[in-house]
Amino acid sequence: MHRQDRRPKVLSVILAGGEGKRLAPLTLDRAKPAVPFGGHYRLIDFPLSNLANGGYRKIVVLTQYKSHSLDVHLSLTWRLSAVLGNYVTSVPAQMRQGPRWFLGSADALFQNLNLIDDEKPDYVFVFGADHIYRIDPVQMLEHHIDSGAGVTVAGIRVPRDESTQFGVIKRGSASIITEFLEKPEIDQVQGLDDDPESILASMGNYVFTADSLVELLHENARAETTGHDVGGDLIPMMVAKGEASVYDFTQNRVPGQIGRPHYWRDVGTIDSYYEAHMDLVGHNPAFDLYNSDWPIYTLGRTLPPAKIDDHGEYGPSDVRRSIISNGAIVAGACVRDSVLSPDVAVAAGAVVENSVLLDGVKIGEGAAVSRVVLDKNVVVPPGLTLGHELEHDREHYTVSEGGVVVLAKSQTVVA
Repeated sequence: MHRQDRRPKVLSVILAGGEGKRLAPLTLDRAKPAVPFGGHYRLIDFPLSNLANGGYRKIVVLTQYKSHSLDVHLSLTWRLSAVLGNYVTSVPAQMRQGPRWFLGSADALFQNLNLIDDEKPDYVFVFGADHIYRIDPVQMLEHHIDSGAGVTVAGIRVPRDESTQFGVIKRGSASIITEFLEKPEIDQVQGLDDDPESILASMGNYVFTADSLVELLHENARAETTGHDVGGDLIPMMVAKGEASVYDFTQNRVPGQIGRPHYWRDVGTIDSYYEAHMDLVGHNPAFDLYNSDWPIYTLGRTLPPAKIDDHGEYGPSDVRRSIISNGAIVAGACVRDSVLSPDVAVAAGAVVENSVLLDGVKIGEGAAVSRVVLDKNVVVPPGLTLGHELEHDREHYTVSEGGVVVLAKSQTVVA
């Protein structure tokens, strides 16, 4: 690696301004990065934890839509030492370039160039706010510096038939990107030479040389035709200049994760959100929350421990392959392959299978839920079911393409 006389100055930017329409109804009144995940976390805790664990603790979070709960979470949870010059701060759309909202992720960066001017970093991390993964950003920055590129894109292999969901990378010699297609149709992309059924996809994480980013943002702002998007516009522009590099995510080594497969999931849809939760449970989970060498940080709330109880009529509880958060109570009920968030209560004789229950959900006596995501404070009355009769559920609730039944905050369960 090219060594410098001093440690490079780095500013980290997390893009948290998307509307999150595909995650509705979980995003009806909260920003997507504020959506709860994995019991007591929020989606934004994952990129923030990766950056903080890597030692990059000057972080701005660019927000726009429905950001109140996200702002509260950041202010209560992510208080870094100001004495050491560290901070995590949310930056709403300030209309510095005129009376308009962000036109896209690149425009969000352009409208906040003052942050770069103030910090004067050598390099800028630009990370998405709604991905589940662990990465050591130090190693990605080292790769970027060695490559001499203006931007480096983190890449991971995904099935070719998922190309419409990602930016697709074609790599030339070494790590130089020769082509970048944003969410192309399947017939527009070829598989990898050693794996024709896979493609190299952008993870939505980038590191820019600061001077290159500033120049690029001004150039993009002047363009007559642009979507003002990082993946759709900025990266192809850098590819055309021959200044874009790809960082192979599978080469990243995170402490405490040795021997485990590299995990990354974009939770932009209900089905991917649900599947990411199912990846947490099981004897050998695909994503392990229990890595104390690279922890995921979040707000610590004062709650009693989880309680697993029995019941005189229904006998002992049966809890298998599940995450049970603080404050949750399971009393003479059956819980399998599920994630129970804080203050969830599952009453006697109830059955919860393959489900995600967010804070304060109550499952009544003898009720049964399967393949559901229930937002905060939903109450399932005694004896009722969810997820067992999809035709009935489609009439009253949101049902995803994959057949997951989703209820919004405090939504009434219909008999």
